[in-house]
Amino acid sequence: MPIRLSVVSRGLYSWFGGRDSTRQEVFLKLKWYSAETIFFLLIFILPCRAHAGETITPEELLRRTQNLFNAIAASDIAPWEKYLAADCMYFDEKGRALNKSDLVKEAAQLPKGYWLKFTIEKTQVRIFDATAILSYDIVEDLKIYGQQLGAKYHMTDTWIRRNGEWQLTAAQAFRYYGDPATGDADVSKFADYAGTYELAPGLTAIVSVEEETLYYQRGDNPREVLYAEVPGLFYRKGVEGRILFRMDTNGKVDALISRRNHEDLIWKKVLQQEE
Repeated sequence: MPIRLSVVSRGLYSWFGGRDSTRQEVFLKLKWYSAETIFFLLIFILPCRAHAGETITPEELLRRTQNLFNAIAASDIAPWEKYLAADCMYFDEKGRALNKSDLVKEAAQLPKGYWLKFTIEKTQVRIFDATAILSYDIVEDLKIYGQQLGAKYHMTDTWIRRNGEWQLTAAQAFRYYGDPATGDADVSKFADYAGTYELAPGLTAIVSVEEETLYYQRGDNPREVLYAEVPGLFYRKGVEGRILFRMDTNGKVDALISRRNHEDLIWKKVLQQEE
């Protein structure tokens, strides 16, 4: 038998839009439902409507991300098991492609003598219907048997909602470049390094010495100080790579080597700087 459910009717009216007159007219024609129809609406349609509106806040993304990093320091795999999707793709600063199993294994055990803390900075968030992107810097504070180390990384995480659960599905990291520590220089060798070096016709670099400071200038670019990492091996601040000088069989400098990772760019010496 048809029944009139005024309470349910008011709820459905709100769901249909309330003040929208067109929807109101439609609703007024639907005030009378069979018990079976009302049951179907309450059990299936309304929960689906609520589920469709589920989202995640920037604050919750940040909380979960911090929990993941805190768990590394505590050798606690529970957050990694909970928040990582089974098909998660993770690309780290070393170029490794890791899956969920790999990440859980790495988070499981902090080596003896290690103390670790992570701080999240400079967050940016984009949230869509079922996708959220979190971009941020992560500052690593690391002590190994009391000796201070650390690094700074940039991360981009992608979270996806599946079956009502937000999980980390993809992440990529890179490490910010950091200058090495400055060591002692053999100043007596600087005069041997000074001169003009050529990479190709018309493309030259000049190494010069002033007051026991070694300078490098490529073309018309501003000259830069060459800092010694160890005697004979130099770097420029904020520039990835090293500069060293090659000797010929007579012990004379015949080339400047610009080295980045395992690759060398060789500049042949064409002119010795006059003293």
